[in-house]
Order: sequence, then C-alpha cells, then structure tokens
Amino acid sequence: MKQIKNLRITLLSVLLMMVVSAFAGPKPFEGIITFKITYPDNKFSESQMAMFPKVMTITIKGDKAKSEIQTPMGAQIEITNYSDKSKVALINMMGQKYAIPETSEEIMADMSKEPTPEVQITTETKTIAGYTCKKAIITVNDDGSKTTYEVWFSEDFGAMNPNFDNPLYKDINGVLLEFSMVTPQFTMVFSAISVEKQSISIKEFEVPADYTITTKEELQSKMGGGM
Repeated sequence: MKQIKNLRITLLSVLLMMVVSAFAGPKPFEGIITFKITYPDNKFSESQMAMFPKVMTITIKGDKAKSEIQTPMGAQIEITNYSDKSKVALINMMGQKYAIPETSEEIMADMSKEPTPEVQITTETKTIAGYTCKKAIITVNDDGSKTTYEVWFSEDFGAMNPNFDNPLYKDINGVLLEFSMVTPQFTMVFSAISVEKQSISIKEFEVPADYTITTKEELQSKMGGGM
C-alpha cells in the first residue's frame, strides 16, 4: 500500500505540475495524444504492477488541454487554460471527487520554490508518433543531489512556452512526447504512442458539477496530511 500511496502522490504531482501542452500557436492543435506509461527497472511483483496505471491521455482544443490518468483508486485529471495560465486538478478517490483550482500567481509562486534546472538541447532526433523530436537533457541540483532527465520534444505543434507550469521542463519550447518522472521508489516513463487530430467538444474542459471545489491545503487536511 505504501507504493500505491507514493504512486498517487507522484501522479498528482505529474498532473499538477505539467503536462504536455499549450497549443496556442498559429495553427491550434485539436485532438488527443495517448501515452503509454512504463516502469523500467522496477522491483515490484506482478500483482503490484497490476495496480499501476499504463496509459495517460491528453485532450487538446486550442488553448485548453485535459490530461487524464486512470488508477485503481480513481481518475487523476488536470484541465489547463493557457489563455490565463490557470488550471484545475480533478481528483476522484474512491468516489470522493474534488476540484483544486490554481491561478497563474499561485502556479508561479509554487514554481519559484523549485530548483532551477540546467537544459542542454542536443542534436539528436527521432520520430515519435509520427512527429520529429529533439532530445534535451535536464539536470537538477536539489541540495547537492543531482538528477538527470532525458526528454524528447516536438516543435511541430506551433506551441509557444508549452511547459510554463512545469519546473522541470519549463525551458523546453516544444511539446513533450517522451519524458520521465523519478521518485525514490520508481521511475515512470511517458511515451506518446499516437497523436489523433479530431474535433473536441468544449465541454471536455468544464469542471463536472459533482466535484467539490477545494484547495490543496484543505484536501491534505481531510486526508490527514496523506497527500
């Protein structure tokens, strides 16, 4: 259960910090990006791995995006508005549904607390889900402990500053199609497997009526500080 709790924390961090996409460029993208999630070098049993999510989707319409990961305990969703640089996290835990809005000012305040990453854009390229991607190496020095991340991103979506809300990848001016998250317990690798252009309803980006509006602090308090 400890691993599952840590996974929930990590997934919430993924969805609160980042994800792929301010598609507010000259040719706004509309469609769905599907990622597979893998756990390289994990030390979990087969039954434990069955509890880990394997897919993430990003639904995009112009300046709005919705990321979604399904877990055995419920859905982890984030809706991002790139016009005003705000977002809302939707958390469904065993039927308890909460919406946590964040303003641009709150996002920037959280970002300022994180260490500044070093970014190296390499000359390496590869094709992911039909898009040409460049490789970047991100190094973070957190109180003397260095962690390195390898990320592949595409500039073909016409996006500007697509990762503004992600302390790790904020300086990558492209859409992330392969990236990782590292925790003391495991590493998660997100790799795009399909990019489908299609018409998306604006209702996809509305907060459902059955979600209770709250804050991160209030939710942590309700959970006894367990988030």
